[in-house]
Amino acid sequence: MYRLFFANGKAEKMLRHYIEKLDSVGKKLERLKLEPRRETGAHPLHGRLKGKWSCWLGSNVRMIYSIDELNKRIIIEAVGSHKIY
Repeated sequence: MYRLFFANGKAEKMLRHYIEKLDSVGKKLERLKLEPRRETGAHPLHGRLKGKWSCWLGSNVRMIYSIDELNKRIIIEAVGSHKIY
């Protein structure tokens, strides 16, 4: 199982906000920790965000993250609407 880490305080603040606002976000994060490349619509990004991943957490909530295979970490870099791309 992977562990969640935050790349910055803004990502942490936004994710905590959505966890409080939407009941389903916590459950989706638990599933993501099991399979960070397959759960919640996870997909690799391209262009300037190449090497990073994105997934869907709610109605219009997206999360951008990196996967550290060696240490089994998901590093959350941004959370928000599609404007985060």
